[in-house]
Amino acid sequence: MTSERERTYHHGDLRRAILTAALDVIATEGPAALSLRDLARRAGVSHAAPAHHFKDRTGLLTAVAAEGYALFADALAGAPDLRERGVAYVRFATTHPAHFQVMFQPDLHRADDPDLLAARARATGALRAGVAGLPPAGRGEDDRLTGVAAWSLAHGFATLLLTGNLTDALAGRDPEEAFRSLAALTFAPEDGRGR
Repeated sequence: MTSERERTYHHGDLRRAILTAALDVIATEGPAALSLRDLARRAGVSHAAPAHHFKDRTGLLTAVAAEGYALFADALAGAPDLRERGVAYVRFATTHPAHFQVMFQPDLHRADDPDLLAARARATGALRAGVAGLPPAGRGEDDRLTGVAAWSLAHGFATLLLTGNLTDALAGRDPEEAFRSLAALTFAPEDGRGR
């Protein structure tokens, strides 16, 4: 028998509705609070309906991560250089905190998912292009380590910002401008002049 709540959901994009509800739960309560049964209740559908689109909780979190990496790759693609890619990284984290939480926790999703792999490869390519665009003096001896340094700076800053750990340090300063200053310090040319 169909409940009143199930009858209130007409047609539309149930997959999107479940993803949106999942992002809300993750943003407010974290990924551990996610349950397909609860998401079905929120969407007003049977408890089995989300499994039709995602199979299980891991499938749902994989879809969240894949969507996050696709949005992330798009955000990075428009940045003209490594420093602005870092700014785009920080901006992405603050505008998509639920995606950000899931994307970088590989134990939450299926690492071999084709959509996830493709989106992650696009994002990685955009970050690597930023490193390749640095002048040789700003890259150091190993492009991969320079990439790790850039990633660590952007990811660490974004994580500290999202968890409220930079409130005192920033003292009301715009986080994007603060990140630009940090990036200029970290990736300054050897002659000591900033960019």
